[in-house]
Amino acid sequence: MGALWGPGGARLGRPGRLTLGLACMLRVGVTLVLAHVVVLAAEASAADQLEKQFRERVQPILEDYCIACHGDGIDKGSVALDESALNPARLRDKKFWWAVLKNVRAGLMPPTGEPQPSEAERRLLVDWIKYGAFGIEPTTPDPGRVTVRRLNRVEYRNTIRDLMGVNYETNVEFPPDDTGHGFDNIGDVLTVSPLLLEKYLAAAKSIVVQAVPVVPRVVPETKIAGRRFRRAGDDEKKDEGPLPLSYYEPASIASTFHAEHPGRYQLVLNLTATDKEAFGADYNKCRVVFKADDRELFRQEFSRQDEKPFHTQLDLDWSAGEHELAFVLEPLTRDEKRLRSLTIRIDSVDVRGPWERRFWTRPANYSRFFPSDAPEGAPERRLYARSLLQAFARRAFRRPADEATVDRLAALAEREYSREGRTFEAGVAQAMAAVLASPMFLFREEGLEEGSSDRYPLIDEYALASRLSYFLWSSMPDAELFRLAEEHALRKNLAAQLKRMFADPRSREFVRHFVGQWLQARDVETVPINAFAVIHRDQPFDPEADRLRARLQELNRRFPETLTDEERKERNEVRAAFFKTFRGVREHELNDELRQAMRLESEMLVDRVLRQDRSLRELLVSDYTFLNERLAKHYGIGGVEGKEMRLVALPPESPRGGVLTLGAVLAVTSNPDRTSPVKRGLFILDNILGTPPPPQPPNIPPLEKSAKEFAGRTPTLRETLELHRAKPQCSACHNRMDPLGLALENFNALGVWREREQGGPVNSSGRLLTGESFSNVQELKRILADEHGRDFFRCLSEKMLTYALGRGLDYQDVETIDSLVDHIERENGRAGALISGVVESAPFQRGRRPAEGKSPSP
Repeated sequence: MGALWGPGGARLGRPGRLTLGLACMLRVGVTLVLAHVVVLAAEASAADQLEKQFRERVQPILEDYCIACHGDGIDKGSVALDESALNPARLRDKKFWWAVLKNVRAGLMPPTGEPQPSEAERRLLVDWIKYGAFGIEPTTPDPGRVTVRRLNRVEYRNTIRDLMGVNYETNVEFPPDDTGHGFDNIGDVLTVSPLLLEKYLAAAKSIVVQAVPVVPRVVPETKIAGRRFRRAGDDEKKDEGPLPLSYYEPASIASTFHAEHPGRYQLVLNLTATDKEAFGADYNKCRVVFKADDRELFRQEFSRQDEKPFHTQLDLDWSAGEHELAFVLEPLTRDEKRLRSLTIRIDSVDVRGPWERRFWTRPANYSRFFPSDAPEGAPERRLYARSLLQAFARRAFRRPADEATVDRLAALAEREYSREGRTFEAGVAQAMAAVLASPMFLFREEGLEEGSSDRYPLIDEYALASRLSYFLWSSMPDAELFRLAEEHALRKNLAAQLKRMFADPRSREFVRHFVGQWLQARDVETVPINAFAVIHRDQPFDPEADRLRARLQELNRRFPETLTDEERKERNEVRAAFFKTFRGVREHELNDELRQAMRLESEMLVDRVLRQDRSLRELLVSDYTFLNERLAKHYGIGGVEGKEMRLVALPPESPRGGVLTLGAVLAVTSNPDRTSPVKRGLFILDNILGTPPPPQPPNIPPLEKSAKEFAGRTPTLRETLELHRAKPQCSACHNRMDPLGLALENFNALGVWREREQGGPVNSSGRLLTGESFSNVQELKRILADEHGRDFFRCLSEKMLTYALGRGLDYQDVETIDSLVDHIERENGRAGALISGVVESAPFQRGRRPAEGKSPSP
């Protein structure tokens, strides 16, 4: 290489290593600059093309139909669409165009009564937004970013159940999961706090202690459940579970145990003293006597207790053969008042023995974790431990563990079982606890297919197996999914696996948790509803009831110790008289039984549509529902008896049927003391039509403030809302929500049908912002199913895809949802098309390469 020359021709001498490096850097820098210039040029060309297409195709449509409200200085809703506002930056504003797309598709823009674009013009606008402003490639849609997410409480519980055989109470042990986009399995909100990490470590140890035996042989043990004991003359029972005996009634019950071998035995009595009532002092007592072969072994008196357990161990020698075990309960205080409900609960009698080592057996679940005895030699033990942990880690991590991880687990087990006094099983159990505390178990790791040249490659089959199982089962893959993933044959058998998985009882988890969150039906178990206040609002004005209520409130505001005996007596009398003025309060009060029935009704309705592959429109206009006697009476439907939920055909023109009139939905979208047309309208917009209004602006006056403007009387909710939405800052959102919510006003906050409210008739008629008029809820449901069926399909598809992916959707998913809705419509709205379409979609099947990074979201 010749000499280098500086400015003005000055010779710098021959290059050494440093100068050669500088020269290389200069060449690299020039290359990078040129590459950057090429990229900028390409981007500039694309921007020019985007603007050219917009000016030629889209701007004329906006000028014809939108400029009157969004141009020439007018910007309703802070949206300007004239030429001066639509600069190049605005043309690339995905959030802006996403809002435009939603309003156009929902029929909200242009407003009803204004000139409307043709279907061809709408299609032209939609296509430019999708393929121009969003830059979507229809043949290779972006699958989006899926955050590596941890197992939520439900998924953790079910995974531990299927992996370890332990029912771990995650609702008690772990804090509630955060929710995002309406669901609690969203990766972006499933954070991990230091406290939660500590709980995961404690859970791993506790679960392994419960599940994994740490010795190869134990004393045989048989548990005789309380309900296996029976009274003389009763048929033999095979029931499991505890048996309660009343303090107040004598009882004599017995069961039989067959001892196969003679020897030393131990009996463990497990009893609990229970008390079901909440108030009053009950001084009753009883005596419990336990006998074995008519030999008294235990005698104890019990007074009132509060779920206090009693455990007693009894040792005895038995011969081989049948042995009778008996309990006798003797009431001791027959003259005492029975103010509560005192019982002795016979939980179980555990029979341990014989104690001679030659009769010892395998511990429960031993073969689940240890297929054979541990070898004697150290090398053989090491290999056996390694093979056990490799198989266990593969299931726990939902994919094969790398060799280094397996080696570390095997070394951990060996260190533990090599300690003096420690068993081989204890060492392996220690390593299993480490697996359950590993991020590979707690988080759902997903890999991509190797060797693919696609921009968005398929996720590997282990990841696909996990996506399927957590979508449909809220749990880990089973042996069949693991086998197909290992053979790289899962995608080839996807349709068959979907059918198999949906037929599996575990798919009830999908229905329970998707429906519970989409329809908010699970909230009915805790939503506060004041039955007295609700029913009082529905009944005609009663001056006497108002007088009694005012007097009761006055007495209740006083400190109890300040009341005279006469005032205490008066308070009791007023309370009794006041409650008598309410008709049907007890019948309609939302107790636990009724709340559970409401939730089951929601789940069973959706379950029937999905499992029988019925039309999704039935979710809006079904002519049936699921009831038991309690819920049927609540709804005013006769002919249903018993506690079992069952399919019930509804009479013609019944207002019931479909998800909008489910008791659970009506209750959770109400206030504690009255209905809320705003909440109900918002629910329909968000969960049925997929067009939720923007968040409420600050400083909006409460609805109750509008009600005060009606001097001398209490207005209906319709009257109050009409006044409220007359305010400019309230009208835009309430014009969309209120007609939908008011259509449900014939159902009070308890979900009970009513004809009158505040003494006047209920008016459930209305007109949607999109122009359709209706006179009652039946007509509204038909309008939503027929005129807005595609909107419902789109909304339901978005909700289910969100649940399946564990992430919120944005503009890049528009093409996927459109394709899914087209597929559903081609299949006449079949539910199976929705499930299969979600599973076969690009976001479910594919992933971004790590280098793709995170694309900007609106």
